Formats: sequence, C-alpha cells, structure tokens
Amino acid sequence: MRPRVVLVDDHHLFRAGVRAEIGESVEVVGEAGTVAEAVPLIRDLDPDVVLLDVHLPDGGGDAIINAVAPDRPGVRFLALSVSDAAEDVIAVIRAGARGYVTKTISGEELTSAIERVAEGDAVFSPRLAGFALDAFRDGERVGGDVELDELTPREREVLQLIARGYMYKEIAARLNLSVKTVESHVSSVLRKLQLSSRHELTRWATQHRLV
Repeated sequence: MRPRVVLVDDHHLFRAGVRAEIGESVEVVGEAGTVAEAVPLIRDLDPDVVLLDVHLPDGGGDAIINAVAPDRPGVRFLALSVSDAAEDVIAVIRAGARGYVTKTISGEELTSAIERVAEGDAVFSPRLAGFALDAFRDGERVGGDVELDELTPREREVLQLIARGYMYKEIAARLNLSVKTVESHVSSVLRKLQLSSRHELTRWATQHRLV
C-alpha cells in the first residue's frame, strides 16, 4: 500500500516537481505553502508522512510538527530542505521529525526515504546524521523511555553487531546491506532509544543482555 503524503513547501513549482518524481510510488493527498495552511490540512487528512520544508513564509517546519503531533501522533514528518545547517536539522528533530534530507536527493532516494519513514525508520542524508545526534547530547531526552520491542528485527541485528564492535562496513557485508542503510538503521536505533553515541548503544545492549 502506497504511503499517503502531504507536501509542504512555499514554492509551487518545487511541489509540482516533487509530485512528478514520487507520484507513482506514493499517494500525494494534499499540498500546502505555509504553516497556517499546513496545520489544519494535515489534521484533516491524517497522512502517513508529511514532507516539509524547514523554512516557510510564516514559520518553520518545527512549528508545524509542534502544532500537529499532539493531535495526530501517527503522522510522521520528513524534512526536505536546501539547508544543511546544524540549527535547522536539530530544530526539526527536536520537534519530532523522523528524518532530514536535502533537496539534492534524487527522486528514487526520496521515494525510498518516504517509504522508510512511513515504516518507522529514521532517515538522514549522510552528513546530517551527526547533527541529529547533537539534538540528544548533554543528557537531553525527548519523550519517555523506549523499550526493546520498539526496534525492528533488523535494527536489533544492527544494534547487536555495533555492540560487539563491528564497523559499519563489516555490518553491511554481514547483513548484505549498503553502508548507507546500516548508517540509517543506527540513526533510527539512536533516536528510538534516545542515545547519542556508539558507546551508549553498547552499554544499553549489554544492560538488556543483547550481547
């Protein structure tokens, strides 16, 4: 079943381009160009994924997430922006976005990112993953404790191998995955468990008798 998606960007031509690129793989159910338009639209349509820019004429992507998430907890947000600034990435991740990719992404990669976010994964352009971790450093926590059963079977496998000291390339070879996919799984595990480093992952896995 195709994910139901709402596009939020203040440039009509860009939205049209995205729709043309991903329209066959996902169901675009609505579009908005401002925070004011997006919030009631998302509440009404209750999509699987909201693909949103971080800078809009009347506010940021984080404002949309903060306004919608309490009423629509099942909606997942994926930021798509020209900006790769740390403060923009961190702001939307702290608000609750499941991922952040830049507008240099290909249509095929964007479709994959949307599908993975819809399934619960966290997805980041490679150089932005570190910024996402920054959102949870210094003891900061978002939400309550996350239990092991919130991880997918594949995420558990990756977590176990990380905890046993395997490098990303070794994990990729062992699980027949790309390094980029392994990095995405690690980002997802870190977010779900609200941890900020490989060391913390290893400690968590040991405490939960996964190694």
